[in-house]
Amino acid sequence: MRKSWYRPAAGAAIISLALFAAADLCAEGRKYDPGASDAEIKIGQTMPYSGPVSAFSVIGKVQAAYFRMINDGGGINGRRINLISYDDAATPAKTVEQARKLVERDEVLFTFQGVGNASNIAVQKYLNDRHIPQLFAGGRATRFEDPVGFPWTMGFAPNLRTEIRVYARFILDNYPNARIGLLFQNDESGKEYLAGLKDALGARAPDMLGSEAPYDATDPTIDSQVVRLKAAAVDVLIDMAAPKFAAQAIRKTAELGWKPLHLLGVGSSSIDAVLVPAGLENAKGLISASSFKEAADPTWADDAGMKKWRAFMDSYYPDGDRKSLFTVYGYSAAELLVDVLQQCGDDVSRDNIMRQAASLKNVKLDLLLPGLAINTSRTDYRVIKEFRMMRFSGERWEPFGPIVAD
Repeated sequence: MRKSWYRPAAGAAIISLALFAAADLCAEGRKYDPGASDAEIKIGQTMPYSGPVSAFSVIGKVQAAYFRMINDGGGINGRRINLISYDDAATPAKTVEQARKLVERDEVLFTFQGVGNASNIAVQKYLNDRHIPQLFAGGRATRFEDPVGFPWTMGFAPNLRTEIRVYARFILDNYPNARIGLLFQNDESGKEYLAGLKDALGARAPDMLGSEAPYDATDPTIDSQVVRLKAAAVDVLIDMAAPKFAAQAIRKTAELGWKPLHLLGVGSSSIDAVLVPAGLENAKGLISASSFKEAADPTWADDAGMKKWRAFMDSYYPDGDRKSLFTVYGYSAAELLVDVLQQCGDDVSRDNIMRQAASLKNVKLDLLLPGLAINTSRTDYRVIKEFRMMRFSGERWEPFGPIVAD
């Protein structure tokens, strides 16, 4: 009796040990850093929900909605995304305070899509020193594409110099005798724009760049800058102002009866956030550029990616602005992040997140323009590299010309 009892018990013990060993092997295959576990992936973000560039806060709102959709579908390899997004009012000192809270108190795995050059620069060294990914940063300085100097930072959209060089090429090809005026914010972003324009114009810069008009983010209006540009006999205006000031510039230009060729920066091309406040009739004829499909363009009515975006908006962000580039941009960055996290599998470590982000091959997002794909490497941190020019009809942006790059 004793012998017959012992054998089954021993067999059960062996099976149990085997199961425990298998579980241990499975657990050993998982790798986590603070902010990651079997249950969740904790992500940190700062966003200007208040302050002079609060129009950009749409980006954070649409990304929170996108991650809700992903969680409702089971998360990333069974892990829910926990996005912690704090208001920094686009103030670098506040960004530093909030970033430290995210890292030291909330223990996020990495930061994602903080908005603004100055804000991202303010925390870049802090995050890199701690080997915390600053992933798809919502700033467009060239220093966010520097894998040697800042290996833990990767941008998302084309950098500012690339954008303004594309505009300079357009001007040189089509308006070679233009007298150019540049409107820009007096900060790191503005300096990138100015340096990029002079570099692109080369030896012709002294003759073609007729006026520089910087403004401060705390200025109530930029009316005086627009008046000064008109007085300088500028016939091509490159308007790289932030959304609120870009709307003012469009409106003031119309009030003055001044009709230069008006090129508008990508970051201020939102129809509802910028062009509607400026007056759609005043905005007619503006030229800008984009890497994304325009949601209001009937060209994409039957496009598969656009249908997915519309279904997402209907279910998860019904009050969102359907005409806003910020909505399209925020959705696309979130989509790419999910792709990276899925590639990580069960190695949800900071090292592996950067490894996967720096090895993207021919990734095509729902809302990227046809012909564009994302390719990165350990020596190339540029994510989106190309644009297509577009012109505002008074109702929507209409693309023209080929895909262009710096």
